[in-house]
Amino acid sequence: MRILQLSDTHLERTGAPNRHGVDATDSLRLMLAELRHQRRVDAVVVTGDIADDGTVEAYASVKELVGGFARLMGGVPVFYTTGNHDEREAFGKVLGSGHEAADAVFPAEFGCAAVSTVGGHRFITLDSLVPGKVYGQLSRAQLDWLREELRTPAERGTVLAFHHPPISLDTPMQRAFGLTNPGELADAIRGRDVRVVLTGHFHLQLFGFLETTPVWVTPGVVNRMDLTTAYGTERAVRGASASLIELGGETGPLFHTLHARDPRAHETVYQLDAEQVRSIVERNAPGAPDVPNGA
Repeated sequence: MRILQLSDTHLERTGAPNRHGVDATDSLRLMLAELRHQRRVDAVVVTGDIADDGTVEAYASVKELVGGFARLMGGVPVFYTTGNHDEREAFGKVLGSGHEAADAVFPAEFGCAAVSTVGGHRFITLDSLVPGKVYGQLSRAQLDWLREELRTPAERGTVLAFHHPPISLDTPMQRAFGLTNPGELADAIRGRDVRVVLTGHFHLQLFGFLETTPVWVTPGVVNRMDLTTAYGTERAVRGASASLIELGGETGPLFHTLHARDPRAHETVYQLDAEQVRSIVERNAPGAPDVPNGA
């Protein structure tokens, strides 16, 4: 099983460059053009922050571009999840449950989550979106639903995908803005057949474990985070990236990051000093007063 993972496309309705001067549509087109040489692709997973402005038009653009790429790959299925920038109603109008032909769908009032089977592998997408917040959470109802789905093992195991990572490096942004209840997720999947957890959100590549389950964080399509700056600061740089995940075999799962050949790669998109990072964390961390989503 070979999976191409995209995340954090951040398209907007107008298609114009975003507030940082990056054309998200061009970044996605460039990344997909680079990926066209991949072979034996079985599925594409897009792990959230699909639309930066949460508009129907932005979702329609992503669906057209990624759907066209999937057809080029032989008509492979595409699975989408929500992220903190996404808007559930607009997401549902264009992408439905996130699966074109799901085996099972989580009740709509609880979020956008579904199950599909590809080549004996079960793909479960979850909804970690907390409206108006940067951090993510999986609801109790959603975790109960996940437990029920996992009671019956899949023929070749389960791929679990959502936006907010249940792991993080020791950086202020990652500690504050990942998944707030990784322990509850670990309880739900412990002893089950989850082979890998695929996430995005941090705009960089990161590998770790949730207890014994491998967790992969893919870098963003719209930009990448550069952690070579001083601790407590943050820098985003140009450069679209994606991931190839290979399951099965004696050495799987395998993870590989793919970077688009962008002549402007590594140019600074924005840079935050320690005081700016501290302010963002204080205003948006769990327990902070409600504020507009600014991640």
